[in-house]
Amino acid sequence: MPNIPHPEGPDTTFATVFRQALQQRGLPLERIRDHLRAQQISVSLATLSHWQRGRSQPERAQSLRAVDALEPLLNLPTGALRSLLGPHRPRGGPPPLDPTVARTVYGENSDVEQALGDAFPRFNEGLRPLTVQETVSLDEHRSIHETSITTVVQAVRDAVEHLTVVHFLDSPKAGTVDLAVPFGPPPRSRFLPDLGCVAADIPLGRQLARTETAVVAYTLRSASDVSHQHERRVTTPLKAYLLHVRFHPRALPTGCWSYQREQIGAEPRHRRRTALDAFHTTHLLPTHCKPGVYGIEWEWPD
Repeated sequence: MPNIPHPEGPDTTFATVFRQALQQRGLPLERIRDHLRAQQISVSLATLSHWQRGRSQPERAQSLRAVDALEPLLNLPTGALRSLLGPHRPRGGPPPLDPTVARTVYGENSDVEQALGDAFPRFNEGLRPLTVQETVSLDEHRSIHETSITTVVQAVRDAVEHLTVVHFLDSPKAGTVDLAVPFGPPPRSRFLPDLGCVAADIPLGRQLARTETAVVAYTLRSASDVSHQHERRVTTPLKAYLLHVRFHPRALPTGCWSYQREQIGAEPRHRRRTALDAFHTTHLLPTHCKPGVYGIEWEWPD
């Protein structure tokens, strides 16, 4: 039986116990999903991935049924996972111009808030993103090894000097995470292994005055576990968001789907199958993006 953390220990969270049980049983997420499907319970691979990394927690009735079904599969006592679920996250759309709007997308005490700490209330308060373009490249081992991002930002006050970015990775391996910019000195970055994320302050090249714009480009490289999806959390409206996913020719998925969520942990909406082209890529291009979560998920052959 898995070694469950002590009930009063700091590591006793739903995500920690779920993740440790998966590791000790040696079960991939595909096996978990298929086990639940056999019991008429539908939970996506992306949702299971969020659960084990603490990005969201089961809340809806079907998700709670899944938790009950997983406990015997993982050799956990009845109620071992259920008892670790915290309070539900707030629902509903963000109020306009509310500085705490990010919490309606991220959730309370989110991974981003934990990564930024006291700086979270001032997270990029002087900048408004206009467009974001991401190119995600997967290797032959089915993991995301490189993400290239270009974003156009506009200053909403004077004297803005840098953009803060936070990226969460699929179980990154220590010493493999690198965030680089094409020009200038390396940005001040920090890797937080407990959260599986990297945060960085990227210089804009000069101080921006109010309404001025800047183009920020950087590349994130890492070695990590098998990836099943990529998504971006949008907390202020974007004119456009382009997500371009490139697969290795020796590791092609059986299918890809684009989707939207109102917030982390919510059920996907507007889920549509997207085709691979001759270059083994697929993409998502929503315009006039409202706050929420936008992504692409894929399934691997057995």
